[in-house]
Amino acid sequence: QVQLVESGGGLVQAGGSLRLSCKAIGRNFGLSTMSWYRQGSGKQRELVATVTITGSPNYAEPVKDRFTVSRDVARNTVYLQMNSLKPEDKAVYYCNFNQRPAPWGQGTQVTVYS
Repeated sequence: QVQLVESGGGLVQAGGSLRLSCKAIGRNFGLSTMSWYRQGSGKQRELVATVTITGSPNYAEPVKDRFTVSRDVARNTVYLQMNSLKPEDKAVYYCNFNQRPAPWGQGTQVTVYS
């Protein structure tokens, strides 16, 4: 049974930073592109950032130059460093495999106040 466990969210003032983690349990993500997504209240889930097998990142336009995605293959964990947070970044953040997505984890809540 594959599990995705996200953590690191919290309440932060606008302009602040958070570092999210996502650990994959029961499946090695070393051979898969991984992505971070977010879902705001009343909104559809949207793609935030992607990191390939070789570590190459891609970002959605709203988070470019503010967020950094990375992966630690030894820890089977993917990270999302979020800087210069804005109130519109408020959402539940999730990660998943790009190839053969696993069941969604519980996500981690990020709340940004101004």
